[in-house]
Amino acid sequence: MANWKYVGINKSGKIEKGVVQAKTQKEVRKVLRVKGIRPKKIMAPSILEFDISEWIVENGLSQPFTKKDLINFTKQLTTMINAGVPILDSLETLHRATKQPVLKKTILRISTEVGEGKSISEALAKQQGFDRLYCNLVRAGEAGGILDTILVKLSDHMEKQEKIKAQIKSAMTYPAIVVLVGIGVIWSMMVFVVPQFVSMLTDSGQEIPWITQMVIDASDFLSNHGLVLMAGIIVFIFFLLSYIKTPTGKAGFDAFIIKMPLFGGLVVKGNLTQFSRTLSTMLSSGVSLIDSLDICIETIDNKVIADDIRVVRKKVVQGKSLTDPLKRIHYFPEMVSSMIRVGEQTGQISEMLEKVSEVFENEVNDLVGNMTKLIEPIIIVVLGGIVATILVAMYLPMFMSAGGA
Repeated sequence: MANWKYVGINKSGKIEKGVVQAKTQKEVRKVLRVKGIRPKKIMAPSILEFDISEWIVENGLSQPFTKKDLINFTKQLTTMINAGVPILDSLETLHRATKQPVLKKTILRISTEVGEGKSISEALAKQQGFDRLYCNLVRAGEAGGILDTILVKLSDHMEKQEKIKAQIKSAMTYPAIVVLVGIGVIWSMMVFVVPQFVSMLTDSGQEIPWITQMVIDASDFLSNHGLVLMAGIIVFIFFLLSYIKTPTGKAGFDAFIIKMPLFGGLVVKGNLTQFSRTLSTMLSSGVSLIDSLDICIETIDNKVIADDIRVVRKKVVQGKSLTDPLKRIHYFPEMVSSMIRVGEQTGQISEMLEKVSEVFENEVNDLVGNMTKLIEPIIIVVLGGIVATILVAMYLPMFMSAGGA
């Protein structure tokens, strides 16, 4: 798209000048007609007005907008709607204010669709980056005349969802970084430090203890085959990641993850937090239980848990209550099932699900804290033990020589 300048007469009969982004003059006239402006003169863009960022977006070379960008957009749109600004004017203002190129382009497309008479939910559904949860909640807000309230719920939901994901990612990233640094230190000692001791021991001609010989053999192996070993590990990780992206690999990996000590509980609680909060938000916004469960299944990252919720949905379609199939999921706490049963009986299922999500969120916080406290000393002890073994193995012959002397 390019910037087309125009001069026209607005609804008040006054002359108005401005700029419209469009591909053709026909599109410019269409946009002006939606705005109620009768064009008198339309000036084609010059080559000097070529927008490089627009070209990058159109050719798919720009990074997609993030969840954080979407949350900020939702909050800003909520503020403008609460202030009484018409939806079309709000979108045009946000388009001018947004810096992220892909989101800027997306808002322009939404604004054009809305200007042509489509609802905002219909316009959102055509754009990438807006999932079914977002579009369905906006549709419910439009139907009930509470779009501002729904957008507040939506932004709060996305913020809490991102917080849980960040906690889980942080809990898994920290140990991985410490282990990688420890492996780097051990590898450096084996390749650069141990050979220096070997030359000293060889010159002395004394008998080498078995533990020292074991460390020397390991050092020789890493020195001679370290690059091949590293290349093999990289290739293995590449193929493993590629396999995990397949449906079969994803199912196997997710099943393995939830069975892992510590990490498995964190993944399960994190996904159940997301499920409970999403279902609560959908039901409180007037979306049916079946449709809400469909959307919840899409938002769950772990395939094993998603398949279990899919079974729950099937039972609900058959006429069962939500509680009965949930109780059959072995990792779903019985106390939480009882809370949901009370919500069903009192007609306050969405409020109870919100409380359930808070219970799971607190458990995730506790798990993250306990995991950090537990894993850190374990890693330090293991890595420290390996380093100590290397040092003892290298100095032991010297101590034996000194004792014999």
